Amino acid sequence: MCGIFGIFDHDDAATITALGLHSLQHRGQEACGIVTHNENNFYSEKRLGLVGDSFTRKDVINKLPGKHAIGHNRYATSGKTFLRNVQPFFADLSSGGLSIAHNGNLTNSLSLRHKLVDKGAIFQSTSDTEIIIQLIARSKRTIFINKLIDALFQIQGGYSLAIMTGKKLIGVRDPFGIRPLVLGELDGSPILTSETCSLDIIGAKFIREIENGEIVVITNKGIKSIKPFPVVNCRPDIFEYIYFSRPDSELGGKSIYDCRKNFGIELAKESKTQADIVTAVPDSGMPAAIGFAEQSKIPFELGLIRNHYVGRTFIEPAQQVRQFGVRLKHNANHSCIKGKKIILIDDSIVRGTTCLKIIQMLSGAGAKEIHMKVASPPITYPDCYGVDTPKQEELLAARKKNIKEMAKFIGVKSLSFLSVEGLYRAMGQKKRNENNPQFTDHCFTGDYPIVPIDKTLDKSKFDQLSFLSNVNI
Repeated sequence: MCGIFGIFDHDDAATITALGLHSLQHRGQEACGIVTHNENNFYSEKRLGLVGDSFTRKDVINKLPGKHAIGHNRYATSGKTFLRNVQPFFADLSSGGLSIAHNGNLTNSLSLRHKLVDKGAIFQSTSDTEIIIQLIARSKRTIFINKLIDALFQIQGGYSLAIMTGKKLIGVRDPFGIRPLVLGELDGSPILTSETCSLDIIGAKFIREIENGEIVVITNKGIKSIKPFPVVNCRPDIFEYIYFSRPDSELGGKSIYDCRKNFGIELAKESKTQADIVTAVPDSGMPAAIGFAEQSKIPFELGLIRNHYVGRTFIEPAQQVRQFGVRLKHNANHSCIKGKKIILIDDSIVRGTTCLKIIQMLSGAGAKEIHMKVASPPITYPDCYGVDTPKQEELLAARKKNIKEMAKFIGVKSLSFLSVEGLYRAMGQKKRNENNPQFTDHCFTGDYPIVPIDKTLDKSKFDQLSFLSNVNI
């Protein structure tokens, strides 16, 4: 879920990186950092909290000289939120300085960490990202790119990487392309970033997506592409389209906004309910609600108003913070919903606790009936590729026996979810290919593309296992 950004050979590298991270703030709010390099040295500044709280200050930017930079917004899945876990990481290797920013999760991190510690490795953080540095450092290869490839063949999971050395900016995307990474350009300077929206904010040009399993090496001589892995079909995480990415971004040649609107259209086709208005849980439920209202011919209204000075509640690490955040983040629009039969649209339901608070808020504001419709299938399996979903028994769809029990728990008259087939139709696919799915949709189907996992396992057990890939890499 983290955001990464890098730029090569630009006079305002640190400032451009800070702006890029600002546009990627939705991908992680716990911490941020920037590392730059001039002709001689690396410079690092890391902070807990938001980009705007630190990297808009001239005194901080002035500590980051150089024409090359990478940056990172942290969303913790592996390792607690301490300053030592804030990226980008930096290390002095035998081949020179190295800085790395990582989006994703390594599913065999525990096994690799134990092996490295047994061989004498000393870790400075609890983040799985440091494992990649340790593997690069211990490689017997002589050329740096070969050291990196050596390390990549030992890790498994969903990941995108931005790596900076004294002479190179390197981008890496995992063999299945689970986590996103795109290539852009500003005034002739190449850019690596998690989403296209960060190119827009700085007036940069979108070049292309980094392909699944691809390494791009950017130097003063140009851009070189390396594809060391066996070819497999790209399977981007479907949740990038449902929730993670900003709606003004594009991924896989598709507009995120259009996809979310299509989710709502398909949901309206599958689930017909008479109501006075359609409203949404802002902001991520808005496009789907607009599509639902358009298809159902029921007026769309702003039944909930969001305080935009509060961040995303789903990605906050502590449940207590999430619950408190709901009360700070949303308020019912009384004049709009009082005495009305309401269709409430949200992008997904994870634990159900946030949804429960919102329903109570709407009921307290005088809603006559509340029919909740969710623009994605029920989440019944936890994630292990970079999203901090809870243990399986904490997922509402896994905890309750059926839709009626779920509806009763959150306090609505009816509850509907978009089907897996409807999800794929909205993405422009006729149906889900069971033998070769077009997306990573394990949270709904239990089909984990990288790990042949026992489907009864929950996330707490993921942390204690080393997973094997189902392709030979």
